[in-house]
Amino acid sequence: MIVVIGPAALRASPAGAARAVGTAPEIAAAAAADGATVEIVTKIGEDGTGEELLLALARAGIGHRAVLRDPSRPTSLVPDDGEPPDADGELAPALLADVEEAAARRSPARTRAGLPAAPALDPADLALSLRYLRDYRVVVAVEPIADGGAAVIGEAASFADAHLVVVAAPGRAAPAASAEATLLEAPADDPDGAFAGLVGRYASALDRGVAPAEAFRAATAAGGWEAATG
Repeated sequence: MIVVIGPAALRASPAGAARAVGTAPEIAAAAAADGATVEIVTKIGEDGTGEELLLALARAGIGHRAVLRDPSRPTSLVPDDGEPPDADGELAPALLADVEEAAARRSPARTRAGLPAAPALDPADLALSLRYLRDYRVVVAVEPIADGGAAVIGEAASFADAHLVVVAAPGRAAPAASAEATLLEAPADDPDGAFAGLVGRYASALDRGVAPAEAFRAATAAGGWEAATG
């Protein structure tokens, strides 16, 4: 099993089904599409948008047993660009209202991933979620990671004898989690999900027991990337 840790948001449009967005859920979806069993560790609000996000994760084949709920913070919602949604759309009325509200209050304040700020996973949250999950072979930790969180993730991965993949934010050094971790830097933008797909396939191969170097070569080749050598 693969555990992916990181923020998630819901992108909702009346033109189609809502979907989970952000580097972490997109990596998780790519790994699930490659046949892996995947659980995501994230935190969402205790609201209708959060319920829709759980449904979107399930549609993508991503387990959410370890998703935490925070009643004090709303679930991150990203309305599609373009015309505001109307009542003839396919969204549930409660979510439609949330989309309209999010569009009305849209501002340039975004996280490094280009998404609204999500409820933060602090070290205690991470410890609780990782204790709840069992038998994982790969952990993928996506920035931002709260102070102290990297140590919790590294210790949990070491205890489970799981391979750790750390995805750093663009232009930032990855947090020190484990000397044996695979360290990757996310691109500033990943509109077609190529980077997320690469990481998801890499994690899936590791989960199948493929050696890291071979797993990375296979993941890059499958996505049309040129594998790093040397």
